[in-house]
Amino acid sequence: MVSKETVERINQLAAKNKAEGLTEDEVAEREMLRREYLKSIRNNVKGHLSKIKFVEDLSQEEIDELANKNNK
Repeated sequence: MVSKETVERINQLAAKNKAEGLTEDEVAEREMLRREYLKSIRNNVKGHLSKIKFVEDLSQEEIDELANKNNK
């Protein structure tokens, strides 16, 4: 997961770019931080998707268990 500081730095660089532009070093830093941020998001999405179970793939017992759990 990306730290709060990383997100804050990305936002600082975005604001500075909009206001006055960035140096070459800042552009490189921004790109590195963006890649790190996107990698984290992709990993989170992959993690969530890997936990999804389709009803068609469940046994009848698992379907009944989910139905009872959702009705409570």
